[in-house]
Amino acid sequence: MDGNGKWTDTTVLVVDDSAAGRYAMGALLRRAGHQVVSAATGSEALAELDVRLRKGTLPDVALIDVNLPDMSGVELCRRLKARPHMAGLPVVHFSAASLSPGDRCLGLEAGGEAFLSVPAEPEEIDAVVRAAVRAARLRADDQALARRLTRLSETIFTIQAARSLQELADAAAEGTARLTGHPAAVFFLGADDELYRATSRDRTSLAMPDESAHRVVAGLLRRLTRGQSGIQITTVPAPLWPAGFFRPDVQHDARLVLIPTHDGRASVCLATPTRGVRRVSPEKESLVARLAQATALAAEPLLMYQVERNVALTLQHSFLPRPDRLPETPGLDVVVRYVPASQDTEIGGDFYAALSTDDGVLAAVGDVVGHSLEAATVMVEIRHALRAYCVEESDPAVLAERLDRMLQRYHPEVTATVCLVLVDPGTGRTRIANAGHIPPLIIRDTNSADYAKAEGPLLGVGLSHPPPTELFLEPGDRLLMVTDGLIETRGTDLADSLEHLRAAASGSLPGLDALCDTLLVCFGHDREDDIAMLALRLVDETPPVG
Repeated sequence: MDGNGKWTDTTVLVVDDSAAGRYAMGALLRRAGHQVVSAATGSEALAELDVRLRKGTLPDVALIDVNLPDMSGVELCRRLKARPHMAGLPVVHFSAASLSPGDRCLGLEAGGEAFLSVPAEPEEIDAVVRAAVRAARLRADDQALARRLTRLSETIFTIQAARSLQELADAAAEGTARLTGHPAAVFFLGADDELYRATSRDRTSLAMPDESAHRVVAGLLRRLTRGQSGIQITTVPAPLWPAGFFRPDVQHDARLVLIPTHDGRASVCLATPTRGVRRVSPEKESLVARLAQATALAAEPLLMYQVERNVALTLQHSFLPRPDRLPETPGLDVVVRYVPASQDTEIGGDFYAALSTDDGVLAAVGDVVGHSLEAATVMVEIRHALRAYCVEESDPAVLAERLDRMLQRYHPEVTATVCLVLVDPGTGRTRIANAGHIPPLIIRDTNSADYAKAEGPLLGVGLSHPPPTELFLEPGDRLLMVTDGLIETRGTDLADSLEHLRAAASGSLPGLDALCDTLLVCFGHDREDDIAMLALRLVDETPPVG
């Protein structure tokens, strides 16, 4: 409206087969401050609307005569309302002829907003037009708000399902872009100053700012959130905000919505451009603030998990012997591998051990059921208990029984699998006790490979364990033990995975390192579980004759 209350930004489409009627109605509306577009028939009106739709200049209201030469005004209204991009155009029917209430109802049922009997006072026509436009705009605003709220709820559902901070950042960036209609960038600054970032997919290039730009952003977030609580909304001018986050190599002022996590040790930032674009409406900004709150809530458990995962990983690495620090095992070569799960997955309780006993070398590979810091700590207990028990007892079946009782006594809710192999390097005699684990794979010097027939119940359930399986290794034979993280894949039958492993091992190079590395290349990419692996080979130490 202008200072006199006139609607100066309203365009009215007048559809009337009478040239005099179009002229009179147009003159009246222009005097009231409206812009006017005219059409003589329904077909002409539809063609004009199609042109304006492509240009993005649809009128604000249509005044349609009930009686048109090619179709009725009611039919024209019905066709307009059937088109998705024109359904919101308000329609006011008018007629100089006397119509029954039933005829007027037909227009309303077709989607019309009002009915005018002409001639009418200019003030009445202007008031009806303004009322129809006002109601349509309010309705459009309500529909837009409903769409934004729907997008907000959909985004919150997505971020709550995120399994990692990177997934969360990606979802929040995409959601911010959908809510605001502009490119968006999202940043999480962790307690260790690690910066997680993501941009919405509507950026016109995959090129991202370099690490120096990310360091600038991290420094800004530290300063802006220091000592703050709750949501903070601020604008950072382009000279202080690095170029390229919203559009490649383009500088923008950045509108930031910042919120620290509950403990104040990390912060979340949702950023959108403000230079060269219309300022975000208060309603949109309020929705982005809600999204920031939901993102911060979703980030907290993921940040805590990241800390726990690092603790568990450190614990495992500290208690599993490094490959170059395995104990001396005369007569045997032993090689081990440990590969933690992918970054987005919890650490489990996988372990390996190679221990010298009075009766030979005891090799073990096991897995505590579950993925958590608790699984890692129970793994440490099992490994230490095994080291203590084998000082006086080396029979694998007896050791399995003792580990089972230990779990029942101190961790009754925990179960674990383990494979214990006792090898006498002098004779090649090998005894195997398997507690619910993948049986060892025996790869003969001829490169044939078969699983040892060794089975038994997993640890922690209190079932008796069978006597150990006995076999003999020849010099050059290899024995391989792995945890199920190497081969277990969702949707794949375990028997098929075991056969795949057997075939890959039988075709590998003879060295232990080559065997392990080959299998990791074949199976070990982006695994959702840890991988522990131990391979050993009997060494022929008979001195050469002469």
